[in-house]
Amino acid sequence: MENYTYILKCSDGSLYTGWTNHLEQRITAHQSGQGARYTRSRRPVELVYWERFATKSEAMRREAAIKRMSRKDKLLLICGFTQA
Repeated sequence: MENYTYILKCSDGSLYTGWTNHLEQRITAHQSGQGARYTRSRRPVELVYWERFATKSEAMRREAAIKRMSRKDKLLLICGFTQA
């Protein structure tokens, strides 16, 4: 099973970072208001970054690391992202 760390850009310009093992389903949940409380009032959201990991713990560690980053560093991470 694949695990993902992802960043969403919310309608108010804020960034939300999370992890999941079903990326498409999780984005759909965020879009429908069934995702995180933070994103419910900030829809629509846009998937702007993701990384794939072999284990849940790796994805969760990366999520925590990204959450500790400054907004500027997150934007730089997003700018360098290519959807491969």
